[in-house]
Amino acid sequence: MDTPLHTIAVVGLGTMGTGIAEVLARAGREVIGIDISDAAARQAVTALEASTARAVERERITEEERRNTLARFRTFSDLQAAADADLVIEVVSESYEAKQQVFRALDSIVRPGTILATGTNALSVTRLAADSEHPERVLGLHFFNPAPAMKLVEVVSSVLTAPGAVEAVTELARELGKEPVAVGDRPGFVADGLLFGYLNQAAAMYEAKYASREDIDAAMKLGCGLPMGPLALLDLIGIDTARTVLDAMYTESRDRLHAPAPILKQLSEAGLTGRKAGRGFYTYAAPGTGVLVPDALTPQPAAEAAGGREIRSVGVAGSGTMASGIAEVFAKAGYDVVLAARSLEKAETAKSRIAKSLSRSVDKGRMTAEAREATLERVCPAGSLDAFEDVDLAVEAVAEDLEIKQQLFATLDKICKEGAVLATTTSSLPVVACARATSRPQDVIGMHFFNPAPAMKLVEVVRTVLTSDEVHATVREVTTKIKKHPVDCGDRAGFIVNALLFPYLNNAIKMVQEHYATLDDIDAAMKLGGGYPMGPFELLDVVGLDVSLAIEKVLHREFRDPGLAPAPLLEHLVAAGCLGRKTGRGFREYARR
Repeated sequence: MDTPLHTIAVVGLGTMGTGIAEVLARAGREVIGIDISDAAARQAVTALEASTARAVERERITEEERRNTLARFRTFSDLQAAADADLVIEVVSESYEAKQQVFRALDSIVRPGTILATGTNALSVTRLAADSEHPERVLGLHFFNPAPAMKLVEVVSSVLTAPGAVEAVTELARELGKEPVAVGDRPGFVADGLLFGYLNQAAAMYEAKYASREDIDAAMKLGCGLPMGPLALLDLIGIDTARTVLDAMYTESRDRLHAPAPILKQLSEAGLTGRKAGRGFYTYAAPGTGVLVPDALTPQPAAEAAGGREIRSVGVAGSGTMASGIAEVFAKAGYDVVLAARSLEKAETAKSRIAKSLSRSVDKGRMTAEAREATLERVCPAGSLDAFEDVDLAVEAVAEDLEIKQQLFATLDKICKEGAVLATTTSSLPVVACARATSRPQDVIGMHFFNPAPAMKLVEVVRTVLTSDEVHATVREVTTKIKKHPVDCGDRAGFIVNALLFPYLNNAIKMVQEHYATLDDIDAAMKLGGGYPMGPFELLDVVGLDVSLAIEKVLHREFRDPGLAPAPLLEHLVAAGCLGRKTGRGFREYARR
């Protein structure tokens, strides 16, 4: 195992195997590609030729480097070709039988010092190692798709793996320009262990007809900054593959959040496995492409503006960051805005916050000084809700406390004119409870903006069982006019985004609590392997641990699922006053401002 890993065999030349082979060949390694299918081998060569040709066109490599890369990649149909390899990476189908067959054969082919790596993301590395004649040389080397682009590599060691083997492949990963993360052997490891639970919940949410596939995907992209929505990602990964990973995770954890949603089984057994089949949650132009085509579930262009109420003026109740941000959004869209707080002084302070925000936009060239002044003129601060007497839409953005919100809605009911739409920006409380505090629950709806409201494009439009069609159509139209993206969802805890986001964050905390991985490795894994803009612990510290705990408690109380119970570590940190960046310490420590 002290031998440099220069000659590397890749067994299985599907999409992942071909991508790994490309990474290795472009990094100067001699690559032996092995697949029992001649067609797969030819396709791998064709893919490498096309990829390197694009790299030359983009001036990332020279023509000579391309020729050398292609010369370093040879394909074979017999495992015997791996005899001289220093490292063998198997990327065959995700089944113990297929992988064990490869490892047993390799035992009699390769040298005793050759390292054997499995590319599994769901099966037990320990079980595969125990079946080998030399378990000390077996480990996991989990690349992410597409391998040439994704930086993360999870290096998975079992209790049987020799430290030297781990060190050798870790160094190799660095030499390939990847970021290796050391993890122990459990289904899903770090990135997929967190990712697939989230994907499973999204599938279950869609199956329950809580929200459309388009709205679920848009919500997570726009609300969390993710590169893909969960259902589109399941189609890319392969619905059958996701089901296999979740089965393995559930077998170990017995956590209901990992029990594969029935729709995954239905789609898999029908052969609707995603992009590779041409159809999964979505329909594609052809198998293997990512080009979407309309199907029976594709939303038709909406004519929902018809029948909606005319909105000319908007009242925003509150004086915090969210209230001022929402007021800014409406004012920039041309609406007259009454910004009401508990005192005129607080309202003026909120307006000054808007002025600073608009000035930053002017400095960055996003708006003119004239537009800034015109926007500010449309914001009228007030020290009482009485100023909402003539508004067409009242939006509350006060503290996330049900009693406070109910009192406010009872007041709005008395003040606002007949026909005014009353909206709450709650992120976790029942909208219908606010509606029932009024004599006109049909006029009450949820408009969940995301922070910072001027920048975030998403608004969750939360309709209760009492909300009228007219009010729903009105709010969707207004949301579009203020240049936000509306997604429809029902009145239940977490709506779309928080119901999917916070269980994922909670599971990340459990990983640290169980000493499975470090904060830094988990954050790196999700940013590099999942394309998340922030790691879970970075995000928790930004959101605030107290806010996160409150949302976790609401979700647990609503769904009664043991897997949603807040992680004790989160509760302990909140009890200790470690609330994140705002207190200078959460999961990490921060310099005081």
